[in-house]
Amino acid sequence: MNILFIISTDDAETAYNAMRLANVAVKKDDDVSVFMLGKGVLFEQISNEEFNVMEQIDQFEGDFYV
Repeated sequence: MNILFIISTDDAETAYNAMRLANVAVKKDDDVSVFMLGKGVLFEQISNEEFNVMEQIDQFEGDFYV
């Protein structure tokens, strides 16, 4: 299955959960693409101890676009 995630928020919890779901889909052999748009391009700055967005992005093995 082809799956597209568009993350356009700088809310750490939302971006974290979207990336967790994207990682699960990749592990189930789906073709996954993630686009960071709008405030989503701030993903490096929104990561925190509770919602480590960067950790999820580093684990991601699909197509990633900023």
